[in-house]
Amino acid sequence: MSGHTDNSIFIGAGIDTVWTITNDLPSWPDLFTEYASVDIIESNGNTFKFRLTMHPDENGTAWSWVSERTLDPANRQVRAYRVETGPFEYMHIHWTYTPAGAGTRMRWVQDFHMRPAAPLNDVQMTERINTNSAREMAVIREKVERAAASAGRAPLAVAMPEQV
Repeated sequence: MSGHTDNSIFIGAGIDTVWTITNDLPSWPDLFTEYASVDIIESNGNTFKFRLTMHPDENGTAWSWVSERTLDPANRQVRAYRVETGPFEYMHIHWTYTPAGAGTRMRWVQDFHMRPAAPLNDVQMTERINTNSAREMAVIREKVERAAASAGRAPLAVAMPEQV
């Protein structure tokens, strides 16, 4: 058996804005609620190897792992996998971005299999990922829409004192 999740959300911002903000790895601790830090280990063109560290869980454990992520800007897709798999036998991630009306549909698909000794089985991890993805996507939508709205506003006019 293996786990599979498929989550998507509509974001009321243009695809370029959504793509740029959600693929800016150094900003992920500000974008996601669950990540404490991102350390980029290696970058080669559109491929990045990086360490993600989560905020400590209820037991005080700060989970951390290395992933590799490859961006395909022309097709608005990202493929990633865990290099350090931890409790997973494997974890493959596919993000897609598609224009949708006046905004963008962002979709995250994850395929994985838990190790037999992992604290959660595939069904339990599927439930956890679905719950966390819905929460994180809602937070990301709010932050991206706020950033897009701020970028679209005209700068305030500042009155300059007249020179005499």
